[in-house]
Amino acid sequence: MRRAVPVLAIQRRSNLRLPVPRIMTVLSDQVRKRGLNALLVYTFLMVVGFAMLMPLVSVHFVSNAGMAAAVVGGALALRQITQQGLALVGGMLADRFGVRPMICLGVLLRAAGFASLAFADDAVMLCVAMVVSALGGALFEAPYQAAIAALTTEETRPRYYALSNWVSGIASTVGPLVGVALLHVDFQMVCLAAAACFALNCGIALWMLPPLASPEAPRPMAHRLGLVTRDRPFLLFTGLMMGYWFVAVQINISFPLLAERLSGNQDSVGIMFALSAALTVLLQYHLLRVAEKWLSTQQILVLGVTIIALGAGAIALAHTFAAFLVCVAAFSIGAILVRPTMQNLIASMANPQALGTFLGFSSLSLALGGAIGNVTGGWLVEFSGARQWPQLPWMIFCAVGLLSAFGLFRLAPRAREAA
Repeated sequence: MRRAVPVLAIQRRSNLRLPVPRIMTVLSDQVRKRGLNALLVYTFLMVVGFAMLMPLVSVHFVSNAGMAAAVVGGALALRQITQQGLALVGGMLADRFGVRPMICLGVLLRAAGFASLAFADDAVMLCVAMVVSALGGALFEAPYQAAIAALTTEETRPRYYALSNWVSGIASTVGPLVGVALLHVDFQMVCLAAAACFALNCGIALWMLPPLASPEAPRPMAHRLGLVTRDRPFLLFTGLMMGYWFVAVQINISFPLLAERLSGNQDSVGIMFALSAALTVLLQYHLLRVAEKWLSTQQILVLGVTIIALGAGAIALAHTFAAFLVCVAAFSIGAILVRPTMQNLIASMANPQALGTFLGFSSLSLALGGAIGNVTGGWLVEFSGARQWPQLPWMIFCAVGLLSAFGLFRLAPRAREAA
């Protein structure tokens, strides 16, 4: 049986524990269920819309539009940094004006950004479209997570996050297939179809989400941000998750480079992503249920980050594409354990009077850790290749991941002392 180990997410300073907002306590079970089901549909459309377009952006603008790969890569990096870096603003605005309005505004901006990609014919228009879509993501991401946290209970939240990630796995498999099919018609069709997915999500938020209003007489933004900056366990957790994201993003930069080198063709990259997506669909829900029987939430997170680190480190010993895929499988299993568990811990640690602000602030771990991981990962692969040190990147990724896991393991006792 699962041991009754206190979860670090529940350990909070008493002077920061404020009453739960009224709107979160009066919702009936039927209203909660309807809202959560709506969010599953929302999640599917959101991931399908993103996955059908973004993998094809570099292909279209480099191969068809004739832009430099560095320019297109810079535009994609600009989108991620803008979205994750400004997610805190989206969370603070959700605390001030409510979850539903910010979700609607965000998805409409994302739809406008994706639609404008259909008509981008130079680098400036490409960057403008990327920034608009990023601003939309910054506005809806934290409110979307806040809606899940508000509609779930402490008991139902882990299972719901596992189910949501399972839906995301299916959507991330379907999305690229739809995108490629539409690409045979025209790239503009891909852009407009992706935009339509986000426009539909505006309707879902308007008609199916309950009015998750901000607390009565909301405090100033500076006060809500102060709740975050005074919460030392949450700050430490966010900082430690930067190490996880540093390693996790390598599946988008270092892994494809090695897959192509080991196999000698670009199709191997698709095989790698297909394997990762298939494992997510098959194992996400059931693997987490098994883990929950024996481990605490914190222990599942530490185990997942450790498996990711070891999976990345083992690539140093992979000299064939088949061996590389074994490492990718281990890496993906670790990610299956980490994603819903991380989301659950963040939602549980967040102060309910500043839920959006806390969730937005947590995105900084991806913004900073992911950005550093993308830049460093590509540079390390080139540097190690030039110096004939092929194992160097994977040893560094493994070390960073293990340090992150050790820090997360040590964080719970500190949080209990601070409670």
